[in-house]
Amino acid sequence: MSQTDYYEILGVSKSATKPELKKAFKRAAMKYHPDRNDAPDAQDKFKEVNRAYDTLRDDNKRARYDQFGPEGVNQGPGGGGFHGADVGDIFGDIFGDIFGGGGRRQQQQRGRDVQIEIEVELEEAVSGITKEINIPTMSACEPCDGSGSKDGKSKTCSMCHGQGQVRMQQGIFSVQQACPTCNGKGQEIENPCNKCHGEGRVRENKKLNVKVPAGVDNGDRIRLTGEGEAAPSGGVSGDLYVDMNVLPHEIFERDNDDLYAEMPIDFATAALGGEIEIPTLDGEVKLKIPSETQSGKVFKLRGKGVKSVRSHRTGDLMCKVNVETPVHLTNFQKKLIKQLSESITKGGTKHNPNQHGWFDSVKSFMDKLKS
Repeated sequence: MSQTDYYEILGVSKSATKPELKKAFKRAAMKYHPDRNDAPDAQDKFKEVNRAYDTLRDDNKRARYDQFGPEGVNQGPGGGGFHGADVGDIFGDIFGDIFGGGGRRQQQQRGRDVQIEIEVELEEAVSGITKEINIPTMSACEPCDGSGSKDGKSKTCSMCHGQGQVRMQQGIFSVQQACPTCNGKGQEIENPCNKCHGEGRVRENKKLNVKVPAGVDNGDRIRLTGEGEAAPSGGVSGDLYVDMNVLPHEIFERDNDDLYAEMPIDFATAALGGEIEIPTLDGEVKLKIPSETQSGKVFKLRGKGVKSVRSHRTGDLMCKVNVETPVHLTNFQKKLIKQLSESITKGGTKHNPNQHGWFDSVKSFMDKLKS
């Protein structure tokens, strides 16, 4: 990073507006702040960023800098130093989330969010169900109603003197953060609760009934507001996030709103046609198999898939039939199949067009290799 080109330090052009300067300053300050960047030169770069912004944000300083460079600013009237109130406002915005203070505004502490995963069967995910879950969490203490106080009394915090904020030195800057003694409340508990010892919450296993809506899919998430961990001393509770894990099904495979299934059929049904019963999530339905059906043929059963939880569209069931080769044949059965095969072979390419077409392609390919 250049030591003298303030525009280069902030990563802006010489025609940058004040809003553009402020945005670039925030970005660079976040990048090089020593509490976020442990590089050896981070603090020096952080100082350069602030020096550059303090110069360019001031119209008079910027004019002198553009004409004379850094020397014109540092030696001119009013050069150097920071405008304390303005810089404090800026750093309250930028680093409130780092130090927990939120600038000069007191913030109510919030409980931690909790994330769990529950397993549901495909049928449960499709039709919806209510599941009882048991989660270990931090809940509001009942004896003190989450306040942390045995008798409800409190006193002015001895550290922040009721302000809820304390000023901490961070390198060359002084920033505010929530008081660690009173958690930003400005009050201390005089007589802590015997059960929670003043924290306002206790660890326990909590039972909840989670309503799983119809149509959820694997990886979908349900948010239960306020069912996460309780906050210390009566703050706002966090949220509970429940992730869906839909278990594999023995028959169906789901792809978004469609279902896929494979169905074995016998040789005679594939050749002569017939009717078979297909399982669906609503019960069995009959599927007509046309004659001369080949293995791998896919039949679509419209509206027999899953009704989406988002669009309310109902998917389809894709049924793939596989012609099953008979096994454990008797000698008589083998004799009959042999007779059938001889009869089919006498028909030439009429009965097995795909087979003969494939062999023709193979012959042509081999001839090319020989030539």
